Amino acid sequence: MSRIPLDPRTAPPFQAAAKALLGDAQLRKNVRHATDVIQNKRRKLVEEKQDWQLLRESARQIRAHALQHLDVYLDEFERNFTRAGGTVHWARDAAEAQRIVVGLVKESGSSEVIKIKSMTTEEVQLNNALEAAGIHAYETDLAELIIQLGEDQPSHIVVPALHKNRAQIREIFRRTMNLPDLGDKPADLADAARRFLREKFLRVKTAVSGANFLIAETGGICIVESEGNGRMCLTLPDTLISVVGIEKVIPRWQDLEPLIQLLPRSATGERMNPYNSLWSGVHPGDGPRAMHVVLLDNGRTNVLADSEGRETLQCIRCAACQNACPVYRQTGGHAYGSVYAGPIGAILTPQLMHMEHSQTLPYASSLCGACYEVCPVKINIPEVLIHLRNKVVEQNGWYTPESLAMKAVAAAFRSERRFRAAQRLGRIAESPLVKSEKQKFSIVGQKQTGNTGWIGWLPGLLGGWTDTRDLQAMPEETFRDWWEKRGKA
Repeated sequence: MSRIPLDPRTAPPFQAAAKALLGDAQLRKNVRHATDVIQNKRRKLVEEKQDWQLLRESARQIRAHALQHLDVYLDEFERNFTRAGGTVHWARDAAEAQRIVVGLVKESGSSEVIKIKSMTTEEVQLNNALEAAGIHAYETDLAELIIQLGEDQPSHIVVPALHKNRAQIREIFRRTMNLPDLGDKPADLADAARRFLREKFLRVKTAVSGANFLIAETGGICIVESEGNGRMCLTLPDTLISVVGIEKVIPRWQDLEPLIQLLPRSATGERMNPYNSLWSGVHPGDGPRAMHVVLLDNGRTNVLADSEGRETLQCIRCAACQNACPVYRQTGGHAYGSVYAGPIGAILTPQLMHMEHSQTLPYASSLCGACYEVCPVKINIPEVLIHLRNKVVEQNGWYTPESLAMKAVAAAFRSERRFRAAQRLGRIAESPLVKSEKQKFSIVGQKQTGNTGWIGWLPGLLGGWTDTRDLQAMPEETFRDWWEKRGKA
């Protein structure tokens, strides 16, 4: 049941992928409906919190402080988790994380694992590595199960199958679970998934999870979820392996308080997740007999070293920015070519890939700021996007056509004489392209100078603007010219 994972190294440029997906009307309808529902639920619950902005600021400070002292808190977490009977492994990259997990599963004597939803294991493409080693992984999160059975790819951080509607899910279950008479009600689908997974929960002895937070003070690991499948994975197997990004650590137990209030409201529009699981090491007669945590770097220390891009790591993976983003809502997640889609993916993926891949993602935004307004930990995503765009220009060199064009524009703006000359040249150059129409409204006090119009096509690189919108033609008289004439009158 292998599938091709989203891989930024081989994904097409965002603009090309997005253009193809914009033609999928069903996908756009599914994404828009799902994000509308989540946003409306979130809005109501945020409005009832009088201290919402204080919570955001508190969470921002906790996450920023943890990142500033990341080495200290990771060491503290390792000491406390080890003291409680767990084992900590360190993975520099995806390949090392794969080797560690595959080795641990083989050591446990299992040829199968059950998994709780984890974007980190998606990031390192763990399922395919397990399958290559002869180990079958069963996803137990309902959305991830739909993705796995449908041999699809996740398109959302919190709701990976958000791009599928109920009829499509029913068809996947009917085909893969051999249920020809399956009904189309939500209860029917949930019951089918429950019966399919129950046998796995009771039989498979090794589990793989991610984590929402690591608590340095207690050596604890925290996962929040809505279905209870994760709780089954965390308690029933003999061996539990957690793969966690190093940025997930927080200093103290009490730091969970604001984060746990912000996360479910921002993610799914719930006051609290139905299941909040915390564990630290092994306990005789209770839960798994062996616990491992793999702390994954995979480019995160490079992000940490960038003072302007560092705040990206404050993310608590709620996906509120995805739901609010007008670009994501039109394209869905697959266009981003990464498991991290939407605005947070546009800034996280290029940085994790050392800016060598996904260089088009920082441009996958209108810079409207909606993502910043909803972010529960106040990540200034628009500023980071601009910072990364600057990095892309620096990496591509100053002699690309875009850079040369920007240099020419900057030179024109620095001189009134050159600016006026550029305006005159612009009017001459655009004249064959303008579709004229009568000016409908005249400006009070300004002489109507004739026809106005729109440009529907521009050549070369400039065509990127007119691919999706028209450009208004330059006026025959500029405001500066009009003002000067008025002054002489």
